[in-house]
Amino acid sequence: MATDSARNFATVALRQILGAVASQEATSRAEIARRTSLARSTVGQQVDDLLRRGIFEETEAGSSVRGRPPKVLAISPHAGTIAVADVDVNATKIALADLTRRIVARSVVPVPVEDGPAAVLGAVTSRIRELLGAHGRDGAPVRELVVGLPGPVDFQHGCAVRPPIMPGWDAYPVGAYLREQFDAPVVVDNDVNLMALGEAARDDVDAPLLALKIGAGIGAGIITADGSVHRGADGAAGDIGHLRASGDSEVLCRCGKTGCVEAIASHGAVLRDLGFTGEGGTARLTEAVAHGDPEALYRIRQAATEIGEVVATLVHMYNPRTLVLGGPMSEQRDELLSGVRAVVYQRALPLATRRLTITTTEPGSDPGLAGGVALAARDVFSPEGIARLLAE
Repeated sequence: MATDSARNFATVALRQILGAVASQEATSRAEIARRTSLARSTVGQQVDDLLRRGIFEETEAGSSVRGRPPKVLAISPHAGTIAVADVDVNATKIALADLTRRIVARSVVPVPVEDGPAAVLGAVTSRIRELLGAHGRDGAPVRELVVGLPGPVDFQHGCAVRPPIMPGWDAYPVGAYLREQFDAPVVVDNDVNLMALGEAARDDVDAPLLALKIGAGIGAGIITADGSVHRGADGAAGDIGHLRASGDSEVLCRCGKTGCVEAIASHGAVLRDLGFTGEGGTARLTEAVAHGDPEALYRIRQAATEIGEVVATLVHMYNPRTLVLGGPMSEQRDELLSGVRAVVYQRALPLATRRLTITTTEPGSDPGLAGGVALAARDVFSPEGIARLLAE
């Protein structure tokens, strides 16, 4: 009985200490003792255990007022690996990160989503393994793999549900397939949720946050004031692309209905109407806008107006502090922002907009990958994740 009690106490102490260092609330043994109220001898024993396990590393600080420099504790970059796959229509972006959220490798798998889950996930699996080997991560086990899919996702079961732009993916067990490949927990989420998490992780962004991805379709990700993703009862929250557009349109959408905002205002719809289909369509649109092409400017402004109508409703419902517009359409930053802002400030009440920031994703950034890393790191250092980490 006494042995079991001592073992339980040691496990609880390990979790407290690991959580304090992972959250950066404490970076030394003395700070850990103050934060956790554990005896210094207990802290010393458990820290030494975590150092032996390779979960912690202890280094000397750069300077000291007198005597030896203090020692600083941190999560070891070799304690494990996070893998993220952000699946999009034409390709999948991949990133590897250590448990401190530092991205150590990036790559792109140029397999279109319409080739089906076996082709895409097979290529993703191979590339992740290549990256693990090339960057010396073979000895750092994959602690969690996060996948973003461009369609409705059943978060609990790890699969897409009747995704309009993903033939063959309906109910395919994405999570189960990758768990078997990497013997690690797998989280499957909507790609816009990951984008929203990535934007919310920026230092200059305030929550609650609403993120819109305007690409082949249109989706929204909602981050609450406490930094959590609002997925709804079944994971369908934010699937706004199939709301009815404000205009009297009978344009046929891929979902089989007519007049959906996605069919009228998505990046894909703009390219289609301008005849910029096929490879290089986005570059052609950017060039046309840069040269002041009246048809291109008119079509983007028309799309921005429709998107603004939807956003105005969402602003009333969720009252976000930040609205971020992303996806390939955000490359037309000036035209898109001016159009959306004009409608939102006209339609929404002053109380909902007086402190609202409307912006676009940073050029060249990958908020979907950053969001996947943030989600995985949070899971790894949750009570359940820490229990898994210490069970090895």
